[in-house]
Amino acid sequence: MKITDLKVWVTAPEGGRSYVYVQIDTDEGIHGIGEATSSGGGGSIVVGNMLRFLKDSTLKQDFRESLVGENPEHVDRIWHKLYRRFTGGGGSGGFVTTMLSGIDIALWDIKGKAAGKPIYEILGGGPIWDDIEMYTHVSPGDPERAARQAREVVSAGFKALKTDPFMPEMRQHHRSYKQGKISPEGASLAVDTIAAIRQEVGPDIEILIDCHGNFDVPTAIAMARRLEPFNIGWFEEPVQPNSNEALRHVKDSVGVPLCVGERLYTRWDFVPILRDRLAEYLMPDILWTGGITEFYKIAALAESFYVPVSPHDASGPINILAGAHTMMTIPNFYKLEMNHASLDILNKMIDEPLNIVNGRLQLPDKPGLGVDLNREFIESNLDQDWN
Repeated sequence: MKITDLKVWVTAPEGGRSYVYVQIDTDEGIHGIGEATSSGGGGSIVVGNMLRFLKDSTLKQDFRESLVGENPEHVDRIWHKLYRRFTGGGGSGGFVTTMLSGIDIALWDIKGKAAGKPIYEILGGGPIWDDIEMYTHVSPGDPERAARQAREVVSAGFKALKTDPFMPEMRQHHRSYKQGKISPEGASLAVDTIAAIRQEVGPDIEILIDCHGNFDVPTAIAMARRLEPFNIGWFEEPVQPNSNEALRHVKDSVGVPLCVGERLYTRWDFVPILRDRLAEYLMPDILWTGGITEFYKIAALAESFYVPVSPHDASGPINILAGAHTMMTIPNFYKLEMNHASLDILNKMIDEPLNIVNGRLQLPDKPGLGVDLNREFIESNLDQDWN
């Protein structure tokens, strides 16, 4: 089997978030789909153009090679070839691994279809779990409204929920980090929000706190200590991901579990986190780590430290499905992230809706990923910067 074509779309349904989708065609009539969404700031346009260049770069010089003509079932070979090709340009993570994720997921889709089995049946030693437990989000801002949403989430069968209670004030600093402080009023609102949620859902529901890396060390420590009495499940990205020393300072100073990983990319980025015991949970994003191939290796690495992994989700339905197929084979799986408020738009981008029952994702038993892209919808909602 040989790759014959690579198609790329950057779509922005309803003028909102941009999503990058990939389709790889073969000479045997089997095609695979993937996703390479880069979160915010026009990153999806950058990744989309990188993917498009891979198809068009047929010039046999300066390490340039086209995907066309490769055997799509040689997934690891293609992964290493592409990853090492761009290492000189900072290929350890970011845009390069996001581009690689879209290709890798599409190759696994082809591999599953060629075998006539779902990806989770051919990955590793096959499935460990029967379905995939998920957690979802509650909107911050007003404590009473957040508590009502939390009750609705629990009524839908979810056993864990996540929120960033600092976001009403800190949203202005997200992706614009300078100092990392929060006002006394913003801090009090965050505490009131978590207190209201805990009172509403009772002691048995896990409450996960996301800080989005917006704090400096003393602020992160202070907020973790103030929220600790509410028995929070984890304190996520308390500081920016660039400094393990800052993370270590927080870890040594608080009594709540920490979670990191959405802005770490390959297995090599996770080695110091595990070696130095800097977090109790890892949450790599399967669209940013290099796809199913690399996520599986990160999860296996974490298993040797008995650290649970929980796929991060800030993208489209292929993110969720690829993460779910991988986690079906992973013993140290915790829960898979989703935002039920986005479910309608996510389902419009695929040909069959995600099957979520009582907070658990039931994976299709069809070959590969088990779904296809809704190309009509995607092509009718292309990003204005994509041409």
